[in-house]
Amino acid sequence: MATEFTGTGDPARSMALLWRTPPEGERRPGPRTSLDVDRIVAAAVRLADAEGLAAVSMRRVAADVGVAAMTLYTHVPGKGELVDLMLDAVLGTLYPDEQEVTSGGWRARLKTIAEANWTFFLSHPWALHLSTGRPPLGPGLMRKYELELRAVDGLGLSEVQMDLLVTLVNGFVRGTAAGVQEKADAERLTGISENQWWAATEPYVAQVFDAERYPTAARVGPVAGEELGAYDPQRSFDFGLARLLDGIGVLILDASR
Repeated sequence: MATEFTGTGDPARSMALLWRTPPEGERRPGPRTSLDVDRIVAAAVRLADAEGLAAVSMRRVAADVGVAAMTLYTHVPGKGELVDLMLDAVLGTLYPDEQEVTSGGWRARLKTIAEANWTFFLSHPWALHLSTGRPPLGPGLMRKYELELRAVDGLGLSEVQMDLLVTLVNGFVRGTAAGVQEKADAERLTGISENQWWAATEPYVAQVFDAERYPTAARVGPVAGEELGAYDPQRSFDFGLARLLDGIGVLILDASR
């Protein structure tokens, strides 16, 4: 569901901005302005949280902080760099209590990681519209990666397995959260809620559905629909996470032998 990409700006400039280390000799804003990168990023994140990533433009952000668009460009050269800064900033808010990620048993630690990332995507759904194949390698992302690796350290896993395990948990959370956001996007675009769509569709399904041809679906579908409704994202997340952790337990057990 990604609609934009991180890593589309100038790599050197993006890294300098992410770590707040402007290149040597770069012209800095004059002393009269109170505008800085942190303020720009905070405004962009507020806008994305409220209206989605598509609403974020240099002009809109400039208006929010009360400057001309050209002034904004003296701090951040374009939206490519701005998007990297936005994502790294919100990733840096994960795990305010680092002890929760690094203490207790491995299952509790991974559950904390998954739930924190789940809450993160529900709070910042615009992040789901970003493809991060070229991740913003700033302090927020680096801290997140470090803490998540610590959570699976000392379990007998190889370094490669540790990295793959962290990727697996994050991928599960992102995929499940994307399903939630896709449904929200569909409702916003069509003006029809999930329940309204099912209510309008069910009469036609009843006419064409052949229980003899699809006997398993005929048996399972009504029971699941009765208990779960059209879709229960939290229940899907909880069920999937529990099964994922069960599988990870097998991996850890094998590694200890």
